[in-house]
Amino acid sequence: MLDESIRCEMKRRGFLRSAVGLVGTAGVSLLWRDTAQAVENSNWSAPEPIIRFRFSAAAASWNTNIEEAIKVTARLGLPGLEVARNNVINYLDKPRVLRKLFDDAGVTMVTCSNNGGQDFSQNFYDATNTPKTINDFVTLAREFICVFGGCDHFKMTMGPRPPGGETSDEHIKIAADALNEIGRQTLALGLKLAPHPHVGSLTETEHEVRSLMALTDPNYVWLTPDTAHLTLGGMDPFQIIRDYWPRVAEVHYKDTARQYRGATSLVVPKTGPLSGGHGYFRNLGGKDSGGVDFPGIHNWLIDHNYNGWINLDLDASMIEGKDMEETIKINIKYLTNILKVPSHMV
Repeated sequence: MLDESIRCEMKRRGFLRSAVGLVGTAGVSLLWRDTAQAVENSNWSAPEPIIRFRFSAAAASWNTNIEEAIKVTARLGLPGLEVARNNVINYLDKPRVLRKLFDDAGVTMVTCSNNGGQDFSQNFYDATNTPKTINDFVTLAREFICVFGGCDHFKMTMGPRPPGGETSDEHIKIAADALNEIGRQTLALGLKLAPHPHVGSLTETEHEVRSLMALTDPNYVWLTPDTAHLTLGGMDPFQIIRDYWPRVAEVHYKDTARQYRGATSLVVPKTGPLSGGHGYFRNLGGKDSGGVDFPGIHNWLIDHNYNGWINLDLDASMIEGKDMEETIKINIKYLTNILKVPSHMV
């Protein structure tokens, strides 16, 4: 974004160019002096940037207590809540009951990701599982997500890595074919399919992410970049957002420890309980944060008129204080104090 002084100077020059056409060059110096003096004597200040996107919380730390997650989100004044399949497992067969809870609280269900719950295929590396995987994803979209009017995309995770933890190019090709078909069918339902690169999942490194994006059809498959997961996977999240900008459906804000800024290879273990990044995540403005260039990313999104959701994708490993509500407040404070998000928006 432009510095305030530069914005002001550009406004003055624009005004001066218009004035020259009216009064001629002889009156320019006098007009410049009078205009500058008028600005200095007024209370004028550059207008706040127009923010077109909205902020949401994640229901991850509440597990199946989705009712409490909705209440906390409403109490904090956030307009949206993102859920996963395991959060809403008690409502999968009665989505309209859950929608009423959201509507009564004045909260939008942003999307529902696929993770969690039994008898649901998340295997994208084995072609023999592809028919069931496609059917399970499309069924979740059609019978559950579509009931919630505020959803326009299906943020989904890419499931586990193959045995041994190594994803091959052939695995990525199998996954891409499945995503193209799922995306084709969900788009017909009004939902953009938006995979979410995630450490510990099938796509966690830069090669894997870029290969998947190259092999999927941009007419059917979008992207949900997460600033922390991309950093821990050895990527620059700002660069990924810029490179795939036309395909960005949603953005997740989450930080990492400052020591990981600029990482060029996978930070987390390839297997085991830490492979998913839990314990490596940090809150915006929290302890030992600073791994992500949030001012740069945030201002770029504003300048490019991003109008989707930004999800504060926090989980139980990130709780600072007594509970998640208190933790979300830490992140909101960063949004308002550092990123200058107007307080009425969060």
